[in-house]
Amino acid sequence: METKGAGRSPLWLLAAWVVTRAALLLFVFRVYVFPGPDVTSDVSVIYRGWYEVLRQGTFPLDDVTWQYPPAAALAVLSPAALPFLSYAHAFFTLACLSDAVVLALLAYAGGRPGRSPRGAWVWVAGVPLLGPTVYARYDVMVTAVAVAALLAGARHPRALGALAAAGALMKVWPALLLAGAVRRRAWGAAAVTGAGVGLLFAVSMPGAFAFLTFQRERGTEVESLGALVFHVARHFGWRGEVLLNYGSIEFLGPWVNGVSTAALALTAAAFGWLLLWRLRARELTGAVLADAALTAVLLFTVTSRVLSPQYLVWLVGLAAVCLTRRASRMTGPALLIVGASFLTVLEFPLGFSHVVVSDGYGITLLVLRNALLITAALTAAHHLWHTTVPPRPSTPQPPRPGRTTGKGAQPRRVVT
Repeated sequence: METKGAGRSPLWLLAAWVVTRAALLLFVFRVYVFPGPDVTSDVSVIYRGWYEVLRQGTFPLDDVTWQYPPAAALAVLSPAALPFLSYAHAFFTLACLSDAVVLALLAYAGGRPGRSPRGAWVWVAGVPLLGPTVYARYDVMVTAVAVAALLAGARHPRALGALAAAGALMKVWPALLLAGAVRRRAWGAAAVTGAGVGLLFAVSMPGAFAFLTFQRERGTEVESLGALVFHVARHFGWRGEVLLNYGSIEFLGPWVNGVSTAALALTAAAFGWLLLWRLRARELTGAVLADAALTAVLLFTVTSRVLSPQYLVWLVGLAAVCLTRRASRMTGPALLIVGASFLTVLEFPLGFSHVVVSDGYGITLLVLRNALLITAALTAAHHLWHTTVPPRPSTPQPPRPGRTTGKGAQPRRVVT
């Protein structure tokens, strides 16, 4: 019976993926309309506009919404590989293909001896909970690179480094995959790949690193942790505004700069904790590589000034990689991330109008979603520390004079 069940498991996994992804494709192809704002407009309008500029051999220097590293151009230009489809339809198809690549990698890794299929199931179940936004952003493509990097990392550190650098040149956060890397070959490959590809873009296309200036000017996005301050403050007379700014809906007005600065300080503190952990960690196994990556990205996400819905795609992918190993301690954070994914689709796009006006329903969704992510981050950090950092040795207490445990017995020692 166990053998028969094991044989059916991949078929059930594939069937679940096909059904859920067919639903996502029907929504992004507009066969059925998903409630709320049209999430596909980013592809058909913004990405398509960038595509026309990038085809001319330059980055969109006059567009402040271009806030991505230079290799993001590859994702935006990728629909050219399917010239028989419209730009938007080609992009959605390639996003679905990236999704399938992630599933294949996770299923293969989970089927190896000593591994677990839980990771593949987390991916299959978690992604559709985010709704059609998954296929209407290029984050699923970056996540495919990150998943490949982590799964290759334990045996092939150079592949980990090269893929992490390639992913970072698409959307920065995959650089955090190296948080748990212990071999110099991984860091060396990352440095060589990052420098080489970055230099190639800088020489061949003007404005390759203009995104750094645009990112610096961003404010507090309405879905972030810091934004909750202003969602509540609006009910007590705060006179700021909610406007489209630098490509996202942000708060503008009194005290916004202060909250944004506080978010940056929290991010710096999180990176400080990661550095301290890295200096003190000793038990850095293959499972820890993925656990550390998930913890680092969780900390980055919850402290960021921006917490867009597509960020959850990264977290679902990294959580899935963790759970392909039975030794991972990230089961709890993974379940919290899946729960946060469901709450995310409820607030965007389904309830985004409530979020924008800061009514009770919108605030409640944000509080619950962000609370789950904060809990996931703190739980992951706790597990990572206590499974890799050896406890400090206790100093034995000296025996109290005059006390014995019996006739002729020696003074009692404290067992540590």
